[in-house]
Amino acid sequence: MSDTTTTASGTLQEEVRAYYRAKAAEAETSGACCSPDPNTFGPAAYDEIGPGAAPDTALLASLGCGNPSAVAELREGETVLDLGSGGGLDVILSARRVGPDGRVFGLDFLEEMLALAARNIEDAEIDNVVLLKGTIESIPLPAKTVDVIISNCVINLSLNKPAVFAEMARVLAPGGRLGISDVVAEDRLSPDERAQRGGHSQCIAGALSVGEYRELLDAVGLKDAEIVFTQEAADGLHAAIIRARKPVDNEADAPQECAPGGTCC
Repeated sequence: MSDTTTTASGTLQEEVRAYYRAKAAEAETSGACCSPDPNTFGPAAYDEIGPGAAPDTALLASLGCGNPSAVAELREGETVLDLGSGGGLDVILSARRVGPDGRVFGLDFLEEMLALAARNIEDAEIDNVVLLKGTIESIPLPAKTVDVIISNCVINLSLNKPAVFAEMARVLAPGGRLGISDVVAEDRLSPDERAQRGGHSQCIAGALSVGEYRELLDAVGLKDAEIVFTQEAADGLHAAIIRARKPVDNEADAPQECAPGGTCC
C-alpha cells in the first residue's frame, strides 16, 4: 500500500470517528446514517417495538437502516455479538430476546458511544450485556464463541472489509449465523458511482454491491447467503437484510439427538 493510500485511509477513518462522536453528542435527537429520510431509517425502523422495550434515548440514538435483532430471529439462551453497537438499542433488544440465560456483546470503537450505551443499558435494567471496545476488523473475542452476529449499518463503514468477514467467521460457532442490516449497492454501480451518491460516513460510498457481499461471505466459508433489499437509501443503493450461516464442521460439532425415551451423552 502506498503512503498516499495509507494517508487517505487514515484521513477517512478519522472522518468516520469524528462523525460518530458528533452523533453520540447529539444522542437526544433522532437521525439516520443511511438516508436523509427519518421516516424510514433510524428510529423509524423500530416502529414495531412495544412501549418500554428500550429507553427513549437509545431509540432516538439509532443511526441504522433496519432492526437486526428481529432479522436474526434470536432465541432464548443464545450468545449474540453486535458489531458497532452504538447507543445500545440493538444490544438491549437482543438481551431481552435471548433472556437471562443468554448473553449479548456490544462492540464499538468509540468511548463516547460505549458510555452512551452503558447509560441506556443501565436505564433499561439489563444485566446480560457486556460492552467491548475494539474494531470490527479485530474482534476481541475467542474463536467459535458466538451463536449470532448482528450489525446495523456498520460494515459499510469499514476500510478493510475482508478482515471484517474473516473475523465474523472466526468468532462464530459452527452452526452460528449472521442477521445483519446494511446498505448494499446494486451490482450495476461502480465504486465511483456509489461515492457520487453519498459520503462514506453516511453509509453510502463504502457500501458493498450484492456480488461483492456474496464473494466475501463465500471467501470465509459462510453459506446460504441471502441478501434482500428493503428500502431505497439512494439511487441504486438500498437498506438490506443479509443472512448467512457457518456450517457445522463435522458430526462432533453437531447437536446430539436423543432417542425417544433415552438420554443424551
